[in-house]
Amino acid sequence: MNTSLAKKANSLAGELLFTYNVLMENCSNSYPRAIIHVDGDAFFASCEQVLNPALKGKCVVTGEEKGIASSMSYEAKRRGVTRGMIVSEIRRICPEAIIVPSHYEIYGIFARRMYAIVRRYTPYVQEYSIDECFADITGFNQVMSNEEIATSIKRDLEHELDITFSVGLAPNKVLAKVASKWNKPSGLTFIPKEKISEFLRDLPAGKIWGIGPQTAFKLNLKGVKTALELRDKPREWVQEHLAKPYEELWEELNGNYVLHVDSENRREPKSIQHTRTFRPPSRSKQFVISELSKNIENACTALRGHNLYATRISFFLKTQSFHYARREIRLDRALCTPEEILNATLLHIDDMFDPNDLYRATGITLRGLKKKSELQRDLFDNYKKIVDKEALYRRLDHIANKYGIRKMHLGTSHEALEFRVKNKKDRRVDGVGVDTCRRATLYKKFSVQHLTIPYLGEVN
Repeated sequence: MNTSLAKKANSLAGELLFTYNVLMENCSNSYPRAIIHVDGDAFFASCEQVLNPALKGKCVVTGEEKGIASSMSYEAKRRGVTRGMIVSEIRRICPEAIIVPSHYEIYGIFARRMYAIVRRYTPYVQEYSIDECFADITGFNQVMSNEEIATSIKRDLEHELDITFSVGLAPNKVLAKVASKWNKPSGLTFIPKEKISEFLRDLPAGKIWGIGPQTAFKLNLKGVKTALELRDKPREWVQEHLAKPYEELWEELNGNYVLHVDSENRREPKSIQHTRTFRPPSRSKQFVISELSKNIENACTALRGHNLYATRISFFLKTQSFHYARREIRLDRALCTPEEILNATLLHIDDMFDPNDLYRATGITLRGLKKKSELQRDLFDNYKKIVDKEALYRRLDHIANKYGIRKMHLGTSHEALEFRVKNKKDRRVDGVGVDTCRRATLYKKFSVQHLTIPYLGEVN
């Protein structure tokens, strides 16, 4: 009886698999490739406005901690504020601008929520950056049209995050990028295959994703000024005058699907960097070391997140006059924990630090990254020490993921973290403290609370 049931089940499974393959084949033949690009509008500034409703409708600029604009609300953009503009210039052209420090941890929470909402509609989502992603919805939902799916994604994002998003739908990634930027902010643009020429006709070639200023200048010298003029060039011309990546771009301008949506996000970083500018600047070597220690901890957390190890590091101290003292170090063994990396940097601090200078920033870059499988054992059992130390820090990572970052930290980082808390300005908007509003209006699911428990080492 069991054997008979098993045969029937296998037969039914085979029929279902055949039917599924036929449907997918028909789907791929009947429907064009459908790629969505989602782009958050003024994302960092918009997050700040969500966390503090008193900022809505005002000229908000993030980047106070670096002294330059990293993001600005559309109100600030209309007043002429641009990315990278220094604070003094911002205040000159837009005196009413509210300049706030960046909170990248919070922006990351919003980003992860954005990815999760898009994944309700398709598992094929590529997290391209903190404020944008691609999604392949080709034939995935036979109940809703591609346009309805794009509309629904935009509606859910804006309803649940209270941020506007620009969404583009097209046959491939390059054209989906064109679509999402077509009508910002809060745009919703569809580029079907038969209307590609209409969108490319007056679009400057330099506005195409992947074409930088130098390539745009080179194309302009060759008489190619618009995206349509590039699209209409024969393949032989593209191969002769441009590198191979531009041939793939040319293919996509012609409506073909070449640049695949990488839903696995498999690309591993070649280096990991963490820097921070602090205010006011300091002459205290202990404080500067504390800032460097905090950056090393953050970089190592990211390193462990990728399951990688560093074999080389470079770090710098930056003065108020923008002079840099830099060192590069080759580590004795591959590491992913901060203590030994910090100890390696401390061997050079005395030579780099000048007590007569004011310092305003530190930074660390982890290089020569390796996977765990590439680590080698040695006669002195250093491999076991590395693995044991890593296990400890992964437990700390688990605590941070569950309860919020900086639940525990190195003792050397404590001064920098305490300084940051004690010296926060209570900026006021219409008589309401910005930081107070931010804490009071955080969604419960977004809330991150911090304890300051320094990790002082292991007890033997």
